[in-house]
Amino acid sequence: MSFFISDALAEAAPAAGQPGIEGMLFPLGILVFFYFLFLRPQSKRAKEKKEMLATLKKGTEVVTSGGILGKVVDFDENFLKIEICDNTFIQVQRQSVENMMPKGTYKAVAKKTSIIKE
Repeated sequence: MSFFISDALAEAAPAAGQPGIEGMLFPLGILVFFYFLFLRPQSKRAKEKKEMLATLKKGTEVVTSGGILGKVVDFDENFLKIEICDNTFIQVQRQSVENMMPKGTYKAVAKKTSIIKE
């Protein structure tokens, strides 16, 4: 049968070098790069947000993820009751709080809006 097709001899091929530790350095370097670039900062932000949510108390001024500014009136472990203007309250999930604002921000913004309405 070797009349038309020559026999392939595996022993005639040169042996390929096995990649050792040098072959693993590049993929490991990429993994370390992505860890420090993406995963570590994300876990750090999640930890900071968890600490912020743990420190919430009545009277704290907050901004929700929807951009609503208000003052915390009541809360439990899952929901917050926020006053957004005089005698107007909304309930939001605790996780929707994005930032805690400095004291007096809510009052200053409320004062500005009442001047504009008049």
